[in-house]
Amino acid sequence: MTSMILAPPGRSPGDGAELAARLIPEEEMRPWSVEDVRALPSFASKMRECERICGVPYSETPHEIQDALVLRRLGQMINTMLLNPLWRERLAASGVTGAPASYEEWERVPLSDKTVQRDMFMGARPGMVVPLGHGGFEVVASGGTSDGMPLEIVYSLRELRDTYRIAGAFMGAYQLRDHLPGGDPKWLFTNLADYQMWSSGTMVGGVLQQVPGVNYIGAGPVTAPVLQHMFSYPGPKAMMGISAGIAILGDLGAGLSREARESFRVAMYGSGVLPHRKRAELRAVYPNVAILSYFAATQAETIGLQLTDDSPWLAAVPGLHLVEIVDENGRAVAEGEEGELVVTRLHAHEAPLLRLKLGDRMIRRPALDGPGLKTGRFEFAGRTGDVLHINDSQYSAALAYAAVREDLRAATGVDLDEAAHDVQFVNHREGKTITLLAAVDDADGLAHAVSAVLGPSGVQRVFAGALPRSLSLFNDREATQAAVERTGYRFHLAFVPRSSPEIERTAVGKVPLVRDRG
Repeated sequence: MTSMILAPPGRSPGDGAELAARLIPEEEMRPWSVEDVRALPSFASKMRECERICGVPYSETPHEIQDALVLRRLGQMINTMLLNPLWRERLAASGVTGAPASYEEWERVPLSDKTVQRDMFMGARPGMVVPLGHGGFEVVASGGTSDGMPLEIVYSLRELRDTYRIAGAFMGAYQLRDHLPGGDPKWLFTNLADYQMWSSGTMVGGVLQQVPGVNYIGAGPVTAPVLQHMFSYPGPKAMMGISAGIAILGDLGAGLSREARESFRVAMYGSGVLPHRKRAELRAVYPNVAILSYFAATQAETIGLQLTDDSPWLAAVPGLHLVEIVDENGRAVAEGEEGELVVTRLHAHEAPLLRLKLGDRMIRRPALDGPGLKTGRFEFAGRTGDVLHINDSQYSAALAYAAVREDLRAATGVDLDEAAHDVQFVNHREGKTITLLAAVDDADGLAHAVSAVLGPSGVQRVFAGALPRSLSLFNDREATQAAVERTGYRFHLAFVPRSSPEIERTAVGKVPLVRDRG
């Protein structure tokens, strides 16, 4: 994520409101023309002035100050968007005609989705406040791995550079510094191999290049000889890539020297989740490596960063985005509750996009509020589409997998986390069957071992017993084991070879957790 996570109802900006009003004065709050928007001071400059006044880095300023300044900036964004007739009509339909006085009022702003993004920022790009003809923009595309359709967004180059510097400085100070010690040169590689128009090819690389004190290499596709060459450089190393690109490093590093393997200190993965099996393989080859999540999306180059490998919680980069975890009504969920991830880019005078749903589910976690870093935190809970539809009920695929894995291990001793390189549910909705595919090294051996213990109907019992635990606390009484059996669904577990084409992958090698077959 990037800025702060939206405060729950009841938190007041408090004394920070006066400082926020000084930093963004009234004459800057309501631009009256496109030229006024182009002349607005950057939000990055407001963050720097806040640091000067408070005497600490922006990331370490009190929450009430961050909250107040972000709320002030959101009001400025609303007033800016009112210059655009389409946004003005969209906001007015929700009763929004001016700057919100509180975060509760902010939540009246309608949520945007990828369709809104596509309508506003592709084709004639009618959602821009400053028309594209003025120049100074960059168009960034999505790989389209969710729905297969093109998706673009437009950034002001000056504001994009600001966000790269902010996110890069945060990574250096709070995520990488302790892992890259000593006086030797420090290296930060990425093996992202996307087209440079795609978000991961441009935006993540833009951030990594701004991490202070490291030497950046955009390596692209990495083979074993290329990795050997890169890891021959003296000094500690970090690498960022999509989950599949990081997972393969265990295989590629088999021929490295001990010194080279020990110099690999941080593996940062995108794309949601790195399977337990892949983590174990990486640690077996690289004994000093910390495995950390780098969570990003097309509209947000750095949404959340995992700061330590002993906790899966992600930290926002203060001042970069407003990050919200919301319920179905667009309201902030409480700590410990799961909701939809929504982001608003704070550095977006010319081409703002408010409250964009990224298609991810997150659990809101307690904010960091001790000495030093002060920011919001959350935990990845799966893609919004990672749902098993069984008749009229919807089950969380991530929770279903965890429950099936737990019960299977208890019954047979087979641990899917340890055995499987990839897992995928295939839901044949018309035929009422769900198959959990597990790509493993010894498919026949594991299939025989499980069958010998469970018998012909054992897998059905495991699924029917586990699935009720993948519903929310408020729905779990509706789905007992008997109720699952009454759906008429049949459940299967299939072990397949590691490279099996039965596991469907996207064009960039991602393995979706759920595939529906109608």
